[in-house]
Amino acid sequence: MSDYTLVNIRQSEDMARRYGMGDGLEGRFPRQALGLEQTGIGHYRLDPGYRLPFGHSHRTNEEVYLVVQGTMRVKIDDDIVELGEWDALRVPPGVMHGWEAGEQGAEMLAFGPHAEDDTDMEQGWWTD
Repeated sequence: MSDYTLVNIRQSEDMARRYGMGDGLEGRFPRQALGLEQTGIGHYRLDPGYRLPFGHSHRTNEEVYLVVQGTMRVKIDDDIVELGEWDALRVPPGVMHGWEAGEQGAEMLAFGPHAEDDTDMEQGWWTD
């Protein structure tokens, strides 16, 4: 018998709401429900024009963002990268980044290793 876990990501708790991230963002992280020990996964839904209110970086982990619906922009240090459906973007460790949805909103998956206390955050990092 195989050892596997099946979870519907959209049925995971919306952690953005739980932590008061405001209207315009849903964030679901089914790592524990899946029993993941080394890998992390996140599912995000962003309303049109929603910008993450902080930038963040990971000291040792890289991340991959995959846009599955809509468009978004990602600010990586001083660069801004435009992403469309099925574009995947790798962000290396130690690089500050943040994202915002395009005119129709966006749905995105994020993948990366899981490590406790690996994230540095800066509120209001992306300003025009």
